Amino acid sequence: MALPPLTPSGAPSEEIQGLWSAVDRYMSAKLGASDEGLQEALAASAAAGLPKIEVSPNQGKILYLLARLVGARRILEIGTLGGYSSIWLARALPPEGKLVTLELDPRHAEVAQANLERGGVGDLVEIHVGPALETLPKLQAEGAADFDLVFIDADKESNVEYMKWAIALARPGALILCDNVVRRGGIVDPDHPSSATQGTRKLFDYLATERRVTAAGLQTVGVKGWDGLIMAVVEP
Repeated sequence: MALPPLTPSGAPSEEIQGLWSAVDRYMSAKLGASDEGLQEALAASAAAGLPKIEVSPNQGKILYLLARLVGARRILEIGTLGGYSSIWLARALPPEGKLVTLELDPRHAEVAQANLERGGVGDLVEIHVGPALETLPKLQAEGAADFDLVFIDADKESNVEYMKWAIALARPGALILCDNVVRRGGIVDPDHPSSATQGTRKLFDYLATERRVTAAGLQTVGVKGWDGLIMAVVEP
């Protein structure tokens, strides 16, 4: 079938975005990317007025599978929001595992805690409330430097600092993931007006010379349009 064209700006047209969203929903339905606990988390977050910027169901399951693939026992998440991605990641943990997730907004953290309990993973997750760049040094001081997986999904302006801390707190061989790195194609524009896009461009510049990790970018499409992940492995 012929695909609908992009708009002149390079963004997906309404027609092609609808197609991508339909494919995403099809994959999620066929491959079990949702259940009652996850749906309740989305509904509770929406009812509480949280911004609808959580990962998509299909991407949530990808996070779950990646955590299982690396055999994650300790996971660090920077950016909790309503806990939707936290549920996916925590479900990949063994019974003695731990997910440490950092959230700036106390209200978001409150909603997330309730969602985690409903999702059956409350005992596996520890929420830290406050600016992540203040919490991360405290985790290091407490000896938390052995995370198997780190998921970065917070303010994009701080992406480089988050990545530096992720490397410092991860074990050799750990997987680091950073979300929302394609920015609807804006990542290729050096003069893009968005500070989030510029923060993400700085992350790519940083990783281009950072030898402690080996990284690659993954473009994704779906219900969120152009999204994408950076995937990085911490070198021994």
